[in-house]
Amino acid sequence: MNLTFVLQSLLNGFLMGGVYSLIAIGLTVIFGVMKIINFAHGALMMLGMYLTFFLVSMLHVDPYLSILIVLPSLFLIGVIFQKLLIAPIMNAPEHNQLFLTLGVQLFLQNMAVFLWTPDYRIMRTHYGNINYYIGDISISLVHLLAFGMAVFFALVLYLILHKTDLGRAIRASSEQPVGARLMGINIKRIFWITFGIGAACAGVAGTAVAPFFPIYPYVGDVFVLTAYVVVVLGGMGSVLGAFVGGIIIGLADSIGAMILPGAMKSILTFIIFILILLFKPNGLFGRRNA
Repeated sequence: MNLTFVLQSLLNGFLMGGVYSLIAIGLTVIFGVMKIINFAHGALMMLGMYLTFFLVSMLHVDPYLSILIVLPSLFLIGVIFQKLLIAPIMNAPEHNQLFLTLGVQLFLQNMAVFLWTPDYRIMRTHYGNINYYIGDISISLVHLLAFGMAVFFALVLYLILHKTDLGRAIRASSEQPVGARLMGINIKRIFWITFGIGAACAGVAGTAVAPFFPIYPYVGDVFVLTAYVVVVLGGMGSVLGAFVGGIIIGLADSIGAMILPGAMKSILTFIIFILILLFKPNGLFGRRNA
C-alpha cells in the first residue's frame, strides 16, 4: 500500500460520497418536514436509473441531459405517492407508515423484475472511459460529473429552502406545522411538494450513477442503507448535514476497503453509525427537537 494507492482510494471515496449525499438529501428532506422514513427511496432511485437507461438506449439522449426528463418525472411520481398513499396515513402509528413505504418498495422492485427482468444492464457512453490524471492519480470523468451534480443540486436545494418563499413555507411546516396553518400555509400542498423533491433527488442520484453502475431492480438497496447512515450522521432534516455526512461516509468506505478484507469494508461505516447514535444522536447538524 503506497501513497498513490491511498490518495487514489480517498479521492474515489470523496467523489462517491457526493452521490451518497444526494440520495440522503432526499431522505432527510422528507423526514425533516413529514417525519416519515421512506423505505421506498431506493426503489425510486432505481426507477431513475431505468428511465435514464431507456432514454439513452432508445432515444440516444445523453445520460446527463436525461435529467431534464428524470427530475420532473420522479417529482410527479413522488407527488402521486404522497397524495394517494402517504397522506391517508399521516396520523397513523409510525409502524403503519414504515410498512406502507416498505410495501411500495417491494411493489416497485417486483414490477421492475416483471417488466425488465432481473438481468443487469450496463450503460455505455463515449466518455465512460475518460480519465484525467494528476501525477499518478486518475480522476474518472463520470465520477467527477456525478459529484458535480450532487454539489449543484445540494446547493440549489439549500438555496430554495433558505432564500425563497417556498423554502420558508417548507421550513415553517417542518418546525411549527400548527403555526404554519394559522399563517395561511397550505400544509397538504407543502407535503406534496416536499415528497416530490425527495423523490426527484432519488431520481437525480440514479441518473448520476447510471453511467458507471449496473442497473437492476434491486440496485437501490445497495445505496439506500448507506444513505440512512448518512442521514443519521448529518442530522435528520439537515441538507448541509446530509452533504457533509455523505462525504464522510464515502471516505470511511474507502478507508475500510483499504484496511479490511472486501466483505468487511463497511464495518468502519457502521462503527461511525453506532458511535453517532450513542454520543450525538441528533447528528452533526441536527436540531435538538428533531
